Amino acid sequence: MFFTRKQTDLIAPEQTLPGRSESPFRLAERHVVLDAPVRTDEAPEGYEVAVFGLGCFWGAEEIYWKTPGVWSTSVGYAGGDTPNPSYEEVCSGRTNHTEAVRVVFDPAQVSYADLVKAFFEVHDPTQGMRQGNDVGTQYRSAIYYTSPAQEQTARELTKVYGDELARRGLGEVTTEIREVPTYYYAEDQHQQYLAKNPYGYRCHANTGVRFPQTA
Repeated sequence: MFFTRKQTDLIAPEQTLPGRSESPFRLAERHVVLDAPVRTDEAPEGYEVAVFGLGCFWGAEEIYWKTPGVWSTSVGYAGGDTPNPSYEEVCSGRTNHTEAVRVVFDPAQVSYADLVKAFFEVHDPTQGMRQGNDVGTQYRSAIYYTSPAQEQTARELTKVYGDELARRGLGEVTTEIREVPTYYYAEDQHQQYLAKNPYGYRCHANTGVRFPQTA
């Protein structure tokens, strides 16, 4: 039915699926790779949270759990209107969510700027509602900031990378940048998917352009 449709435009909030009042999903308590909590609504004191959308969240999460200084990661749904959506609902294009990765990190070991730079290098932020062969609103590029400092960094670095892509004639950055919306944890089978399925699907569409050196 509608689950097979590839939605390439966001729909009016009143047209989205109704969702549910609470999540029906039970998650494992510990991260398969990092042995930290999967649910990180309360991060350790002094740590920060970053939320990104960069295509299929399986490969996105793997990139960040491998980053030194990252304490925990999870995958979920953000930026949409349907409360507590399922994977199938998000993939229908009728929730307005993007597949997202939530990263809890120690800023004394890795900066938010470095996480944003990695974000730009490992996906293609010019593709709109797709990444490679993955087509749909759930694959759009997004940075959801959790503080004014993160917003400033995200916007500054987006301009730097966008200017570099423009200089090379590679298109305009379409990344959505806004304050972090409600984040809904995805089903347990999607958490650390590539640690559980090492030969699973990875989508790493990218421009091939490294982030320019900045002062």
